[in-house]
Amino acid sequence: MGVRAEATVSLGQVRLPADVDGPDDATGVVLFAHGSGSSRHSPRNVAVARVLQRRRLVTVLVDLLTAEEDEVDARTAQWRFDIDLLADRLTGTLDWLAAEPTLGRLPVGLFGASTGAAAALVAAAARPQRVAAVVSRGGRPDLAGPALSGVRAPTLLLVGGLDDQVITMNEQAAELLAAPHELRVVPGAGHLFEEPGTLDQVADAAADWFTHHLPVPA
Repeated sequence: MGVRAEATVSLGQVRLPADVDGPDDATGVVLFAHGSGSSRHSPRNVAVARVLQRRRLVTVLVDLLTAEEDEVDARTAQWRFDIDLLADRLTGTLDWLAAEPTLGRLPVGLFGASTGAAAALVAAAARPQRVAAVVSRGGRPDLAGPALSGVRAPTLLLVGGLDDQVITMNEQAAELLAAPHELRVVPGAGHLFEEPGTLDQVADAAADWFTHHLPVPA
C-alpha cells in the first residue's frame, strides 16, 4: 500500500505544504526542491518522483514558498532567486524529516531543478551528515556560490544538450565542487527536458544515482 500523505512542514511561523509518497519498504528518501516559478505540483518533478518511488524511494515534494509568497513571486519574481531563503527552507525541511519517526531513519537525497538545485547544494553543505546524494536537473548550481566547496554528497548534474548557457554554468560550478561529481549532458534536450524521452533519461539517471549512493539503512 505504501506511504502517501499530505503533510505540513512547520518552520517557526512558516507552514509549507508537502506531498509524501513511496513504498512501505523504502530504502531512502528524496526531497525535491523545485525551480523558479514552479511548485510541488511540477509535472516534470512529479514524473521523476514516480520513477524513484518504483525504485523503493520515498519522495517528498515541498513548496518552499508560502501561498502568499508564491502569489507575490508570480507577479514580481521576488523570491525565486533568493537562494538563501530557499536553502533555509530546504534545510529546515531536512530537519523536519529527521524528526519523523519512520522517515527519519532513512538516508536522504536531494533533487533540485533550476534554482532549486542551488538551494539543494547549499542545504547539502549545511547538513553534510544528513544528505547522502544530490541530483540537479537543468539546474543553476552556480548560484550556490561558496557553498559548493562545502558539499560532501556525491552530486550528479544533468543538463540538456541544447541548453548551452546552462551547460557552461554547470561546468563552472563543477570545477568548484569538492564532492565526487559528474556532469552528464542529455543529447537533444532543452532546458525543460520536454523533448520525447529526455525526461525519462533524467528520471532513470537520478534513480540510479540515488540507489547507488544512498547507504543501506541500519
